[in-house]
Amino acid sequence: MDSDTRPSVLAQIRRNMLVGLFTLIPIWLTLILVSVILKFINELAAPMIKWMTVSVKPDDSIYAIIKSPFFNTSLSLIVLLLFFYLVGWVASRWIGQKALSFFEQTVDRIPVAKSIYRTIKRLADAMQTSSDNVERVVLIEFPSRDMKTVGLVTRTFKDTTTGRELAAVYVPTTPNPTSGYLEIVPVEYVTPTNWKMEEAMSFIISGGADVPKTFNYDRAPVRGEDLSKEEGRGE
Repeated sequence: MDSDTRPSVLAQIRRNMLVGLFTLIPIWLTLILVSVILKFINELAAPMIKWMTVSVKPDDSIYAIIKSPFFNTSLSLIVLLLFFYLVGWVASRWIGQKALSFFEQTVDRIPVAKSIYRTIKRLADAMQTSSDNVERVVLIEFPSRDMKTVGLVTRTFKDTTTGRELAAVYVPTTPNPTSGYLEIVPVEYVTPTNWKMEEAMSFIISGGADVPKTFNYDRAPVRGEDLSKEEGRGE
């Protein structure tokens, strides 16, 4: 009797340990990521916080509150958000555009920095703007015609010879979407998904675990495909 029940008990223990491990992994990684972000925010805003609290003395009643990690992190986050807002406000004005133009002209004189800055800026600009007549999150046939993957349309343009409309599609990798592939795909072979960018990122980072119940997988056939199918049926 004991020999019959022992394997099942060990299997249950092993199963619970695996469930516990895979339950804690995303929580642990999330806490690490949050900790890194908060540390970065604290270091970035530390000089400004020191300047704001320079008049506070150790014997003041508010000194303990100001020196607490929670207060410093909260104040750092507020300062960082205000800094982002201020930069955005200045960048949208004439003086900000002139300053940015001067910075870009300076960076253009540095070969390596020029390539890095221009590449990141173009990708950021592409993510903020909408493409012409093409949904942002799409599916394309990659790496073969029998498979599809999620891609982000960054730009649309036309073939110089034929005038065929093409799309530049960035294909992020799992679980790190900051690396990936760039594919040039005819627009008629692109399948819009009607996903939001957040949904696509969640799908990619989770390895497909976080996916809507339904989405557009099959695209509407193009005219050439319709004719080939009709000819095949006639034969």
